Amino acid sequence: MSMCGGRFRSLTTAFYRDAMGFLLLFDLTSEQSFLNIRGWLEQLRTHAYCDSPDVVLCGNKADVEDRRAISEERVRQEAEKYGLPYVETSAATGHNVARAVEMLLDLVMTRIQRTVDVLPVSGKRLRLDQASSSRRCAC
Repeated sequence: MSMCGGRFRSLTTAFYRDAMGFLLLFDLTSEQSFLNIRGWLEQLRTHAYCDSPDVVLCGNKADVEDRRAISEERVRQEAEKYGLPYVETSAATGHNVARAVEMLLDLVMTRIQRTVDVLPVSGKRLRLDQASSSRRCAC
């Protein structure tokens, strides 16, 4: 997979580990960018702090409708397949950028509220939802 060409892979994986959530952007004018969504999600799930990190899918370049290659319906189907919220954004105009960040913050804050520390056990913190989860962490 040449999503980041190898040059940035070691740098980005270091950022994954400490992040509480992710905005996953793709280019609405690029078929290849859209097809890379699955690969990026695999990278996030492999390197993030847990198996199911909070992710908001963002279709960027919504301001250049005349060059659009991916329909909103197609993206919504893909987002639904992965259980991701979706928003169309424009970095050029700022359209929905704040909304995308707010959506991600809502997801992260909901996760934090669900995760409650109860007792220190052998130098580790035990979380209430760890007992019922087969994942690596309380997320």
